[in-house]
Amino acid sequence: MLKTLYKQIKQYKKASLLTPVFTSLEVVMDVLIPYVTAMLIDRGIMAGNLGNVYLYGAVMIGMACLSVFFGIMAGRYASYASSGFASNLRKAMYRNIQTFSFSDIDKYSTSGLVTRMTTDVSNLQNAFQQILRVTVRAPFRLLFSIFMCFVIDVRLSVIFIVATVILSVVLYFVISRVAKLFSQVFVKYDNLNQAVQENVAGIRVVKAFVREEDENRKFSRSAEALYRLYVKAESLMATTHPVMNMVVYGCIIALSWWGAHFVVGGTLTTGELTSLFTYVMSILMSLMMVSMIFVMLTQSAASGHRVAEVINEQAGIIDPALPVKEVKDGSIDFNEVSFAYKMGSGEYAIQDITFHVNSGETIGVIGGTGSGKSSLVNLVSRLYDVAKGSVCVGGLDVRRYELDTLRNEVAVVLQKNVLFAGSILDNLRWGKKDATLEECQEACRLACADEFIEQMPDGYNTHIEQGGTNVSGGQKQRLCIARALLKRPKVLVLDDSTSACDTATDAMIQRAFREQIPDTTKLIIAQRISSVKDCDRILVLDNGRVSAFDTHDNLLKTNKIYQEIYTLQTEDSGDFDKKE
Repeated sequence: MLKTLYKQIKQYKKASLLTPVFTSLEVVMDVLIPYVTAMLIDRGIMAGNLGNVYLYGAVMIGMACLSVFFGIMAGRYASYASSGFASNLRKAMYRNIQTFSFSDIDKYSTSGLVTRMTTDVSNLQNAFQQILRVTVRAPFRLLFSIFMCFVIDVRLSVIFIVATVILSVVLYFVISRVAKLFSQVFVKYDNLNQAVQENVAGIRVVKAFVREEDENRKFSRSAEALYRLYVKAESLMATTHPVMNMVVYGCIIALSWWGAHFVVGGTLTTGELTSLFTYVMSILMSLMMVSMIFVMLTQSAASGHRVAEVINEQAGIIDPALPVKEVKDGSIDFNEVSFAYKMGSGEYAIQDITFHVNSGETIGVIGGTGSGKSSLVNLVSRLYDVAKGSVCVGGLDVRRYELDTLRNEVAVVLQKNVLFAGSILDNLRWGKKDATLEECQEACRLACADEFIEQMPDGYNTHIEQGGTNVSGGQKQRLCIARALLKRPKVLVLDDSTSACDTATDAMIQRAFREQIPDTTKLIIAQRISSVKDCDRILVLDNGRVSAFDTHDNLLKTNKIYQEIYTLQTEDSGDFDKKE
């Protein structure tokens, strides 16, 4: 973990080194000021020497100014280094997340990734800034203050050593228990973020079903769990303050008692006793700061492990050693393919599937819910990898292709359509960065999206809200299809991508595909028979296995599952529940 995090300091190493240097110089000035104060009292005020008062006073002012300067420089470099460190962490995580396959995304929840990139990185940023300043300042100030106490009077320094030991034992006991609590906090943060994310993403469903109170209760449970953990941790931490006060007051009483005896006895001056009072506070405050550092490091260590885990995660799907960078054609072969979402679980979403698709064919894929339709087409563009067998495109196993090459030639319109904030043109050009307006218009014409775009006030420059909330479901689907067509792929996969379109629009899209892109292989997943009946062949899936693979007419004669689906969708206007 530490090695991973250290690599992200990168260009901020100089600032990271200068911060402890200026901090150390600041501490030196702060610790020497009480010593000079003692000389001002003894050699100036007590001796009645006004010249020494001016001299030592001027030295103290100079040292105070230097302390302020060093403190400002340390703070400036610490902020620069910690902010840059956090920025590098977020960039490293985000870059690696972009390489994740669907199975890698499944491993981490979306809310978990959001927590790692926000809360966890913020914790590490604060921790790094404190490490650069407080981790240097507190121990150095503690040791330097103890050293100065020994320089002034060895006998009284024993008081500080005893106090330090007592406080250290108490702090160790508290910190060891608090550390375990903070390790649980971030799991609760994930749950809290998940509750927020689900609610915001599905706010229309929440309101449509009047479930605001239920969502409030769910969020309250997550917030309450986080609250209880924090209260428990903070309650333990709060015990350190009365203990510290007790130790401080004990030191002051002991120092006053013994110090007074030594002053009266002539073995200690008034100025030295005054400086010892300053050093005792400095020592105990430094010790408290050290304890807080341990708590902070414990808390940030949990964040560090979570962030490093994402940065170090090896993508499950990567380019081969010598990738093929050209797809010959759009032919597709499934050779005894089995696939499971959890590798090694034995719970296959599809199993022992074998079939061949010629380049340029239009293939329909149909089956009941959970039959494996989406799982099957996700393997073609290698969004997931097979557990057994092989999937070939253009005659080669998809695992031999460079990922960019394969996914540019196999365009996928997923079941859950996503549009991004920006203009319609911005969204279309996800398919081709340098696409001209004419190319975008042609793609939209094929996807039957041109008709509603031209009716919008700003046409292709119309702004799309985040998630495409200002367009209908059918319009969103057609824009996503147009975006995929701009890639001019050899294989086009439509995963139930016209479900929100009316049957007339669906038919127009299918006809445009047949007439305008005949050389592109098309895999069309659909729930409606009308969407696939004109395909060259139709693949019928049942519980993750191939039930049949034939034309519409032949399936009506030979396949019971297809016959049932056809009957249910055509008889009596689809009144499936009508009693005989």
